[in-house]
Amino acid sequence: MTEARAETALLTAADLLRLDGSGVRGELIEGVFCETMSAGQMHGAIVMRLGARLVDFVAPAGLGTVVGSDSGVLLERDPDTVREPDIAFTSARRLAVGQELAGYAEVVPDLVVEVASPSERRGETHDKARMWLSFDVRLVWVIYPESRSARVHRLDGPVELLAPEASLDGHDVLPGFSCPLAQIFAEPGD
Repeated sequence: MTEARAETALLTAADLLRLDGSGVRGELIEGVFCETMSAGQMHGAIVMRLGARLVDFVAPAGLGTVVGSDSGVLLERDPDTVREPDIAFTSARRLAVGQELAGYAEVVPDLVVEVASPSERRGETHDKARMWLSFDVRLVWVIYPESRSARVHRLDGPVELLAPEASLDGHDVLPGFSCPLAQIFAEPGD
């Protein structure tokens, strides 16, 4: 254990839920609290547009559950790690449809979507995608609003760069799902 970590009181997932209840938002990385901040209007609009398309695809067929970042995923305990993907899809095989959890999901999602914040460097988003893959998330989409592009990370393949005219593909995680990047970057009225 490092000196800095020894001096810092480690928090648990239960502590993080209590903090959230008092208006403090963040994640835990090996018990260390990391405050998260709002990423702005464009970020939120992209998350909602893509999230809506995922829900429209997943819900009618009962394929699983789609949640937003407030949900959090408890990835490991002692010390606890709770991360907040912008969007997460968990198949019905991993988490029963309609199962409502009082705390954080302890089931690793099948698909995670991260929308790069204006302050994030590409290396940070790549590291975040690799972190999700290390916990056996099968598919990670990293969306880059500034370049209107995306990177696709899979457990079983190389990283794929998607140009603005390309489409996100659900691969074997959500077979048949496709969403043109242009649709999630579209402004109202486009």
